[in-house]
Amino acid sequence: MDLTIGPVQGFWEAGHWSDFYARLADTPGVKKVVLGELVCSKRLPFYQTRIPEAVERLQTAGKEVALTSLALVTLKRERKMTAELAETGIEVEVNDLTALPHLPETSPFSVGPLVNVYNEGTLSFLKQRGAKSFCLPPELPLGSLARLVQAAGSTPVEAWGWGRLPLAISGRCYHARYHDRPKDQCQFVCADDPDGLAVDTLDDQKFLAINGVQTLSDPCANMAPDYEDLKTAGIRRLRLSPQHTGFFNIIALFHDLVSGRIDAEELSARALPLAPGGAFCNGFLSGANGIAWSGQARTP
Repeated sequence: MDLTIGPVQGFWEAGHWSDFYARLADTPGVKKVVLGELVCSKRLPFYQTRIPEAVERLQTAGKEVALTSLALVTLKRERKMTAELAETGIEVEVNDLTALPHLPETSPFSVGPLVNVYNEGTLSFLKQRGAKSFCLPPELPLGSLARLVQAAGSTPVEAWGWGRLPLAISGRCYHARYHDRPKDQCQFVCADDPDGLAVDTLDDQKFLAINGVQTLSDPCANMAPDYEDLKTAGIRRLRLSPQHTGFFNIIALFHDLVSGRIDAEELSARALPLAPGGAFCNGFLSGANGIAWSGQARTP
């Protein structure tokens, strides 16, 4: 099974962003990298001019590269940005179906996990439209993944493997509202929480994390315990979602897992101190609820 690195969900300082992709180019075990702005178009100007260099370096290192579309397009300038993706000549990962009209009929693209590919009909439509691969939504149970893999035939299917789960996207900015700022005058306060800001309930229970206009899970999804089941189901790639610190240790652990050098229990024990939120979940695959965890390593 191969590893894919998804787009950065948080807002990172431009220098850190560049250093991340420079190091990623030289990191073994990574087959594909998806980069660009997924969450908020206001973040893009801070690192947009650095994208071509990052793409070139990754491709020179032999990585497959795709550029993500925005998860929610609401403004004219965002429509223009989406249209410009198709002009780059680089594979586009569609994370909002409004990107499709901007892609030529003959232009291949990939489908990201924020598109609701929940059934064979949707998958078949997108495949006929030119989809060359799918990263399925992380909220699907294992049985549904297996059926969609079967429907995909020879088209590669990917599953979420690591990282805070993308649960929702909104026209409102939670980060700005939390700091009593209008959305248009947010002053990019989300940069203070590059992996998301934890939100507890009134009873001080861990609940969610906010990332600008995006809602994330509080615990970190870790599909290592389900690796063998995912492989049996026909999943060809695991997607690892970047985090601000410790991520290259996570890549190394998953590379060791898929290479057979460590098992899921060892990965989970070594990865727990690095997990955003300090806890794991994998319940969407086979648990009673999404926050459930079937493995051994988890904080109380």
